[in-house]
Amino acid sequence: MIALPASDAEFVLLHNPRCSKSRAARALLEERGVAVRERSYLEDPLTLAELRDLAARLGEPPSRWLRRGEAAFHEAGLSPDADDAAILAAMADHPILIERPILVRGARAVVGRPPERVLELL
Repeated sequence: MIALPASDAEFVLLHNPRCSKSRAARALLEERGVAVRERSYLEDPLTLAELRDLAARLGEPPSRWLRRGEAAFHEAGLSPDADDAAILAAMADHPILIERPILVRGARAVVGRPPERVLELL
């Protein structure tokens, strides 16, 4: 398991290698020589505690980085007005619901949509 970074010297990319946006974000970082550890969050899901921590680092409510178009959205019993606790619990059970990619650096994080947004943390 790759932990979320503890300092600004570390970068962790929450990554789905099958996603073109995720691959594009990784390429942008590689082009700039940024050493990034990748966490394939579908195979190595974030815990509920990590998701709460991630929400704080993103500075956005989970509803802003929730993938509503996934079948798991309905399978998890979510609705458009679900509260943060329900969304985070669903993300812990169904990591496919987490928007991707997300770059985490120290106490900050950014959703790479569009992929160029990851450059904000450099």
